[in-house]
This record gives sequence, structure tokens and C-alpha cells, in this order.
Amino acid sequence: MSFMKNKIVFVTGASSGVGRACARAFAREGASLLLAARRAARLKELAESLAAEFGAAVLPFALDVRDQAAVARAVGGLPENWKAVDVLVNNAGLSRGLDKFQDGLLSDWEEMIDTNVKGLLYVSRAVLPGMVTRGRGHVINIGSIAGHEIYPAGNVYCASKFAVKALSRGLRLDLCGTNLRVSTVDPGMVETEFSEVRFHGDKTRAANVYRGFTPLTAEDVAEAVLFCATRPAHVNISEVIVMPTAQASTMLVHRRES
Repeated sequence: MSFMKNKIVFVTGASSGVGRACARAFAREGASLLLAARRAARLKELAESLAAEFGAAVLPFALDVRDQAAVARAVGGLPENWKAVDVLVNNAGLSRGLDKFQDGLLSDWEEMIDTNVKGLLYVSRAVLPGMVTRGRGHVINIGSIAGHEIYPAGNVYCASKFAVKALSRGLRLDLCGTNLRVSTVDPGMVETEFSEVRFHGDKTRAANVYRGFTPLTAEDVAEAVLFCATRPAHVNISEVIVMPTAQASTMLVHRRES
């Protein structure tokens, strides 16, 4: 029997990329899935495909994690049989822009901080009290190599991911003695919609980010998340850094000549 059978897994940002891959990985292992994202149509399609392929129980709902009141309503209003969340995957996040600090757009900064930091806070704050009361649960935050190394023009995005690392470590301190676990999975370059979002829809510029080497896939990251979630109860994988073989740091990537 799968370790995840009958476990409830809550994934934010589940409509695409790493979140979608996490949903598939956990569905494959028998989990029941709470899937949240802003794009309701994509979530509905994903929920239907997971039910058809894996027989998974899925409850999808539209949610913008930046809206604290909406987060509180969504978590507080879960049906009784969905309230006991076992694993929370705080995946919702994004990067906007790649500008020097002095040229940065305030709207980009606010969107990153509101999603990557405040969104993670709002969802965690809504879910954690129930986990503490039940004496079980696991929070898995999707960080980034950018939370370990700063790169030129990465300023606010890197700061938001350093915050994810700090909050994860703070959570582990505050939850000591509760039996809850906290992990961060921090990938290097992953080929998803990430760069397209960063460059405000510029597909050519986004594709160039992954030129000349094999980046991680969303599925690679999801497997690391699943590994963290499926360790024995006495084992907490605190931090996982997952990099493409061709990437040695935020800035050093070996690219093949075209």
C-alpha cells in the first residue's frame, strides 16, 4: 500500500509547472488532492484527468494566494472530509522582470512579494493550526537556488526566495515538539512557464534561458517533493537543492555550442 494512500495533499499554484507535476505525482501514489490556483479552467481539466488516470479524489478551487481573506474563506470553508490536510505544498510563486534594482518596476516587486512571501504566509497560517491540533502534518515549500545565491538583476526575486528559506527554518523552530515536518525543495533552472512569466510573455526571450543544455523538468522537482513527503515519520528532509547537471551555480551554466 502506498504511503500516501488516504492522505490529503493541498497544492497551491497547481494549474501548471511544478504544481501540476506535484499533483500528478501525489495522485499516482494514491493521495486525495486539494488543488488551488487562479486559473479555474486549467484546474478543472487537471482534476478530471487525475480522476480518470489514477482514480484520484480531487477537489479543485480557484484561489489567489495574495488575497488573505479569500485564503481564510477557502481553507475555513473546506468540506469536513477535506479539512485534515496532511501535506501542504506551497508552490504558488513567480518571478517578474530581470531588471537592475534602480530600474525595477514596483508592480513586479509587489506581485513577487505578495505571491512568494505573503501568499505562502497566508496559506500556511490558515492550514497549520489544524495540523498542530491533530499532531501531524508536513509543510513543503518550493524555494529556489535563488534563495541561496543572489544573481545580477535578481534582487527582489532572490530576496523573496531567501525569505522562503528563512520562514521554513523559522517554522521548524516554532513547530519543534509538534510532530510536524517542514521541508524546502529548491530547484535550479526548470523549464516551465517561469521564464515566460518573468519576461511578461516574451516566448523567444524565455526559450533562450534554456538554450544549449538540459534543464530540470517540473517532474524532476515533483519527485523530490514526493521523496520528502514519503519518508518515515521520524525523518524530516529539511532542505533539498535540485540542479541540472549542467548548472553549477545561479550564473554558471555549461551550454553546448549550437
